[in-house]
Amino acid sequence: MQLTELTETHRPTLDQALDAIRTRAYWSPHPEHPKAYEGDGKAAFDALLGTRIDLGQPGTDDWVGGEISPYGPELGVTYPHPDLDVLLPAMRAGMGAWREAGPEARALVCLEILARISARTPEIAHAVMHTSGQAFMMAFQAGGPHAQDRGLEAVAYAYAEQVRTPLVTDWSKPQGKRDPLELRKSFTPAGRGISLLIGCNTFPTWNGYPGLFASLATGNPVLVKPHPRAVLPLALTVRIAREVLAEAGFDPNLVALAAERPGEGIAKTLALRPEIRIIDYTGSTAFGDWLEANARQAQVYTEKAGVNTVVIDSTDNYKGMLSNLSFSLSLYSGQMCTTPQNFLIPRDGITTDAGPKSYDEVVADLAGAVGGLLGDDARANALLGALVNPDVKARLEAASGLGEVALPSREITNPEFPDAVVRTPVVVKLDGTKPDAEAAYFSECFGPVSFAVAVDSTASALELLRRTVREKGAMTVGAYTTSADVEHAVEEVCFEESAQLSLNLTGGVYVNQTAAFSDFHGSGGNPAANAALCDGAFVANRFRVVEVRRQA
Repeated sequence: MQLTELTETHRPTLDQALDAIRTRAYWSPHPEHPKAYEGDGKAAFDALLGTRIDLGQPGTDDWVGGEISPYGPELGVTYPHPDLDVLLPAMRAGMGAWREAGPEARALVCLEILARISARTPEIAHAVMHTSGQAFMMAFQAGGPHAQDRGLEAVAYAYAEQVRTPLVTDWSKPQGKRDPLELRKSFTPAGRGISLLIGCNTFPTWNGYPGLFASLATGNPVLVKPHPRAVLPLALTVRIAREVLAEAGFDPNLVALAAERPGEGIAKTLALRPEIRIIDYTGSTAFGDWLEANARQAQVYTEKAGVNTVVIDSTDNYKGMLSNLSFSLSLYSGQMCTTPQNFLIPRDGITTDAGPKSYDEVVADLAGAVGGLLGDDARANALLGALVNPDVKARLEAASGLGEVALPSREITNPEFPDAVVRTPVVVKLDGTKPDAEAAYFSECFGPVSFAVAVDSTASALELLRRTVREKGAMTVGAYTTSADVEHAVEEVCFEESAQLSLNLTGGVYVNQTAAFSDFHGSGGNPAANAALCDGAFVANRFRVVEVRRQA
């Protein structure tokens, strides 16, 4: 695979991606519909079950596995367990040639990796489904084209930041009557070192690809440490990346996998290794805080937890508001870092196009909208997927004891996967002025649990919103209002506390969904995350520019 071939194939895509991050317009080179791909991927996925994925990487001292699908079946796939003292030096060995290739070659190789991943989207979708519990269509889109878009977006930002400085320039300083001072200067983007990607259970590819491709495109080897319950999608990704690197003439060990034994906790060991210079992490606040405090030798990018909030002041499309929010609560059983948790509603009610609605009416109508959306079990299974682990189920069951239940959760049977744990969301009413209620709504309750919080006024809601984002963080904020003053006030809170805001969504765009190349996922400016997917800040500190000056 020659650079000229990669240029002819992928340079137009890179140029379009660069244009998209500049204009923020809609664009994607990855089809969202399964009919755009060959086959449904089921046979390829089934052929993986019970096999060993041998990546040919050095330092393998054991074979580990143990993934069980949230839908019931054991995957039976085993993966290489690393001897870090062998693997990490082997990964560093290829850095020199990868650095010398330059930003464009690195970007084009990354695009070839993404193209091959895209071609296998149906297969990877089944892998995402059976490790995350997402329903198939969501696994297909979020785990496939949307994840690939985020990876490509990271490559575009990485390329743009690296070519901001010229690679070579001739420098001349006039000296009056004397000959000028002349130097030839070169500026080389050099990666920091090995990048560690700590994968998550719920969105292994969507949350994994930005960091993986941002680091690889900026000259860093990437060690992928998947969540032990979601190894397969990232193992397939690593296999494809290694194949492309080798075919392009680079060391395949620039990308490697680190699977772990049950309970080993290899992420903490890896995070403190001196060879690890960049860390990307999505997961719990506790471990994210630990990484930020202890992995001092590394540049750490974290997406942790937040308390996502919706302020409901008024609306001119009451039915559309309820429909939009009910879908947001139901998608993937609320197991998204962007799903709204707290609904702040004035206790005296709101104004709507359907007439004034009391707090109790708004909550009852929201519960009715969720119940109506999920009333048909087939549609419910397609939206909810399965609960990803027993901890989510435990939180859901405990939520009913926190306050008055406006919408009880119900159990749904999945006829294709009878062992899947499928539950509809619960909505709990709380009084925002009660200290015992605050203990419930003022911390993240990950999963299909939401709180309808009665507040004294919209002004009180905004103060609670401000305190929530400042102290607990938020990946998303939503608001519904017909008042220009309230809209401005919500914007000011979000500007000052650095939170991404969605206003008056009533159609087919939802607060918990973002589009690559246009929407920023997180802001990096509140406790929920210290980085945004994806912006210049997400890539610029993964490399440093090293200058060499020569006498002309």
